[in-house]
Amino acid sequence: MELLLSNLAHGFGVALTLNNLLFALLGALIGTAIGVLPGIGPVATISLLLPITFGQPATTAIIMLAGIYYGAQYGGSTTAILLNLPGEVSSVVTTLEGYKMARNGRAGAALAIAAIGSFFAGSVATVLVAASGPLLTEIALSFGPADYFSLMFLGLIISAVLAQGSVVKSVGMVVVGVGLGLVGTDVQTGQQRFTFGVPELSDGIGFVAIAMGMFGISEIILNLEKPEARSVLSSKVGQLWLTKAEWKRAIPSVLRGTAVGSILGILPGGGAALASFASYMMERKMSRYRHEFGTGAIEGVAGPESANNAASQTSFIPLLTLGIPANAVMALMVGALIIQGIQPGPRMVESQPDLFWGLIASMWIGNAMLLVINLPMIGMWVKLLQVPYRFLYPSILIFCLIGVYSLNNNVFDVYLTVAFGFIGYMCSKLKLEGAPLLIGFVLGPMMEEHLRRAMLLSRGDPSVFFERPISATMLAIAALALAAMLLPNIRKGKDKALSE
Repeated sequence: MELLLSNLAHGFGVALTLNNLLFALLGALIGTAIGVLPGIGPVATISLLLPITFGQPATTAIIMLAGIYYGAQYGGSTTAILLNLPGEVSSVVTTLEGYKMARNGRAGAALAIAAIGSFFAGSVATVLVAASGPLLTEIALSFGPADYFSLMFLGLIISAVLAQGSVVKSVGMVVVGVGLGLVGTDVQTGQQRFTFGVPELSDGIGFVAIAMGMFGISEIILNLEKPEARSVLSSKVGQLWLTKAEWKRAIPSVLRGTAVGSILGILPGGGAALASFASYMMERKMSRYRHEFGTGAIEGVAGPESANNAASQTSFIPLLTLGIPANAVMALMVGALIIQGIQPGPRMVESQPDLFWGLIASMWIGNAMLLVINLPMIGMWVKLLQVPYRFLYPSILIFCLIGVYSLNNNVFDVYLTVAFGFIGYMCSKLKLEGAPLLIGFVLGPMMEEHLRRAMLLSRGDPSVFFERPISATMLAIAALALAAMLLPNIRKGKDKALSE
């Protein structure tokens, strides 16, 4: 306990420097803004903003990107409640009860419990990250190359299994992602792989080009296809506080949502969206006021909003301790760390204590900033919604392409980004998830490295993956998860849950 407090004190010392505070505030503001604006989302935004982090220290860059991620969870609730328009995927559930509360004259109460529940859940989840990080790091240090390979393989399978749509398509996207990650020069043999004689590909495909194209440009095209339909709530927001009766109903939901989000955020393929949906389904079954669901039950706002913020924080646990991204946003974080010359994994606590503990401390600071940013500034965020998309997206696109070009001063990177933008657009039309591809792209080279090490240590004997208990357990879980999803009843159940 004393060591933990000492480490946290060191983290606050890092996070409270002027530069890191400014970037935490910038991340929180940008995150709230893109949460408020429907159709952009944290994945696209972080993809677009990766280039501006390169001139900053790694700790500062990750603090800002993390602020964007959990800030988006806060901002998404504002439009969900006031406009019945979810600014972020995880806020879809909030529209079901939050907008009804607003129509009933309780918009202020809905906004207040969304912000307060998010702040509480984020604070609790940050404690979990701080407490479990060093413990999981010690466990991970006992892993061998075979164990790491199997763990990453399990992560890829779970991300494919939990993705929307066909499992076969999701596994196919993972395989494509792994293949793209292997393009370039083999570091051991010096041979070029899958470059097709294109010299620019000898160093591999740029992470930023894939991320910006698949999640930035394709998202812009998809949003330009949709008609703009926004109708700001005509009635006043009202008092930003809850009645005594609403407090009694909301507090248990906040606690349950925090627990659900904290658990689901850690799982590969999990994240804020899955947590908010799971929390809503739990509240519908457990609440004493379930008959009010569909008419403006406060539990339907308090639980999901707490869950999505808790999940956004705990999804950093596998990233910081194992180097495994739990979702697409965490895959972007891995890419940002690698670009900064840092290899995420169990040795980060020892080799990068400023980054590890500074990031954890900044989460508390960022959550406090978001509480201040969201409630008093609701009027400003509603005004932001009045800016037409046709003015927003050209500037976003120009900024995106300038950022890509500035990395290497190479036009080929711009062409590659545009190509992946088109591929991302086609994938959306064909109901192919982009997240498994990105996770496969990030984990593919790491898996190859650990596979080679394991085979060298075992002198080419593949049974090493089944002889080591940890590795065998991971592979067994992956096989069971894949087999379960191929069963018609379970597959239909998953599709039904996701469609709901």
